[in-house]
Amino acid sequence: MKSTFTIIILLFCSCSLLAQNAVSTTMGKAILSHGSNSKIKAGKDTVIESDTTKENKEPQYFYLSVNTDVFVNTKGGVAKRFSPALEFGRTYGIFDIGMATGTTNSLSRGNDTAHYIEFRPTINIFSKGRFNEGLCLGGGYVFNAKQGLMTEICNSINFNVTTTVSVAVTQGYYFFDGTNSSRSTQYMGFSLTYNFLRAHSTNNRRKKAAIVSDN
Repeated sequence: MKSTFTIIILLFCSCSLLAQNAVSTTMGKAILSHGSNSKIKAGKDTVIESDTTKENKEPQYFYLSVNTDVFVNTKGGVAKRFSPALEFGRTYGIFDIGMATGTTNSLSRGNDTAHYIEFRPTINIFSKGRFNEGLCLGGGYVFNAKQGLMTEICNSINFNVTTTVSVAVTQGYYFFDGTNSSRSTQYMGFSLTYNFLRAHSTNNRRKKAAIVSDN
């Protein structure tokens, strides 16, 4: 009887030791596996933690636009109606921050000039594939003009030809204010934009993804 009891105890101890060894081996493999993953270097297409935020997924780049506006409620010829401008800025996802400079017409009127500088923030309010609609609210100053304070509100329909080139049709209003007088004028226009994106950059890939995501 004692020998049988002793054999049972020995078997129980042996089984306990085997179970502990199995658990230790399994945990060790799991720890090694977890540790090895943490040491894997991020490859070219690997998403690292710093790229998982919403802000970093949005493309950010500089752009240059050529705007050619024509006033539609102004009397006179082409020189009085034509209002060209250049805009340089930076895109942050769906938001553009730009500075523009141009003229309110192509005529020279002595001391009352037509040259202006304007701050133009624009937000993308709708997008579908290569098309998107923008809303601009701008403010600026016409140098040495009787109605020097200038504000702008406009809408644009944009088409992304490629990730670097886009065209747009714009419609909007300018409001000019001075000490003794003020006026407003409506315009229609066309713009050509070049985005400063390198061919194989992350921002270029994100811009392309934004264009084709809703196709």
